[in-house]
Amino acid sequence: MLKTLAKQIGEFKWIAISSPLFMIGEVICEMIIPVLMGQIVDKGIYGKDLGYIGTTGLRMVIVALAGLLCGMLGAYTRAKASSGLARNLRKAMFDNVQSFSFSNIDKFSTSGLVTRMTTDVTNIQNSFQMLLAMAVRAPGSMIVAMCMSFYLSAELASIYLVAVIFLALVIFLLMKSATKYFKAVFEKYDALNESVQENVSAIRVVKAYVREDHEISRFEKAADNIYHMFISAEKRVIAIAPIMTATVYTCILLISWLGAHMIIGTGGVSTLTTGELMSLLTYCLNILMSLMMVSFIFVMVTMSEASARRIAEVLSEESSLTNPENPVMEVRDGSIVFENVRFAYNDTSEEPVLRDIDLSIRSGESIGIIGGTGSAKSSLVNLISRLYDVKDGRVLVGGVDVRDYDMEVLRDQVAVVLQKNVLFSGTIYENLRWGDPDATDEECQRACRLACADEFIEKMPEGYDTRIEQGGSNVSGGQKQRLCIARALLKKPRILILDDSTSAVDTATDAKIRRAFAEEIPDTTKLIIAQRVSSVENCDRIIVMDNGRIHGIGTHSELIENDAIYREVYESQTGGERDFDEKK
Repeated sequence: MLKTLAKQIGEFKWIAISSPLFMIGEVICEMIIPVLMGQIVDKGIYGKDLGYIGTTGLRMVIVALAGLLCGMLGAYTRAKASSGLARNLRKAMFDNVQSFSFSNIDKFSTSGLVTRMTTDVTNIQNSFQMLLAMAVRAPGSMIVAMCMSFYLSAELASIYLVAVIFLALVIFLLMKSATKYFKAVFEKYDALNESVQENVSAIRVVKAYVREDHEISRFEKAADNIYHMFISAEKRVIAIAPIMTATVYTCILLISWLGAHMIIGTGGVSTLTTGELMSLLTYCLNILMSLMMVSFIFVMVTMSEASARRIAEVLSEESSLTNPENPVMEVRDGSIVFENVRFAYNDTSEEPVLRDIDLSIRSGESIGIIGGTGSAKSSLVNLISRLYDVKDGRVLVGGVDVRDYDMEVLRDQVAVVLQKNVLFSGTIYENLRWGDPDATDEECQRACRLACADEFIEKMPEGYDTRIEQGGSNVSGGQKQRLCIARALLKKPRILILDDSTSAVDTATDAKIRRAFAEEIPDTTKLIIAQRVSSVENCDRIIVMDNGRIHGIGTHSELIENDAIYREVYESQTGGERDFDEKK
């Protein structure tokens, strides 16, 4: 985990290394100042030597300025290094997610990935910044102060040693108790983000069903879980402050009492000067405050440990799909062959999603796919563009196993339009050019005519320059589907897959789109998944899926005659039983 995260420091490595060095310089300067103060008291004030006071005071100013410079440079370098680490972590995670196959994506929820890229990265950034600032400064300050204290008075410094041991034990016990809460709390952020994400993306549904109170209650429950966990952890952490304060004051009282007796001395012989006592009191605060800083470091590391593991999971995840050593870089045509294909989303699944699939589709054919919910229609077409790999058998496109292609080349020739396709923030032109970044305005408009999208675009005030809001929230479901079809057509694919992508358009528009496909892109293989028989009845052939198997295949009239499932669907949608009886 640490190696995975450390790799992301990248170009900020030397800046990160320099930050603790500046902190060491600041600590050394801070430790010198109490000694100089003591010397001013002992030699300058008591010795009534104004020249010595002036010279030593000048040294203190120089040391203080040097410490200030080191502190400023340390703050700058740690801020830059921690911000750079956060940037690199987010970029590395996002880049890796882009390489994921669908099976990899299935392991991480959307809200979980959002939490990792926001809250978890922020935790790592804050922890890294504190480590750079305090991991060297706090222990270094405590060790140097302790050494200086023993140098001045081993007897009084022993009080510090006992106090440090006592506080270290208390902090360890309290932090151990708080750790389990800090580890659990960040996992609850997923539930919170999921609540926000679902509510915002489905706000129209929430309002349509008057479910605002339900969603508010759900959000409050997720927020309360985080709140109560933080309170449980903080109750243990805040107990450190009063114990620390009590210990500091006890040390000051003991040192002042014993130090005063040592200054007065026994029989007139003093074993400690007033200046040395002042230095010891200053070191007392340095030592105990440094210990407090160490406890804060422990808290931050504990809080960020869970975040670090969650980030490392994303960074370490490798795509289950990879290119072969010498991939095929050209798709010859749009022919598709399934040879004894068996497929399951999970290796541990008892039942496969697809089994015994044997199918041959000629290039340029128009194929309808119909079947009930859960019959694996979408699973079948997902294998064509290698969104998943088959478990047994093989899928060939253009006569080549899809696993032998360069994935980018293959997917560039297989355009998929989903029922719930997504539009992005930007103009209509910008969304269309996802299909082809170099498409001209005329090509975009032609694709829209084929998809029957030009009808509503031309009625918009700004036409093709109309801005689409995030997710396409300012266009209807049917308009969104037609824009997505146009976008897919701009790819000029050899294979076009329409996965129930005309479900939100009326039957007349659906017929116009299918007629345009037949006339304008005859050489493109078209796979049309639909619930409506009217959307597929004019296809060259129709595949009937049932429970992960091909139940029947043929033309509309052949399936009416020979396939019970298809005939039942047709009759339920059109009242075709009477017509069928009349024909017989």
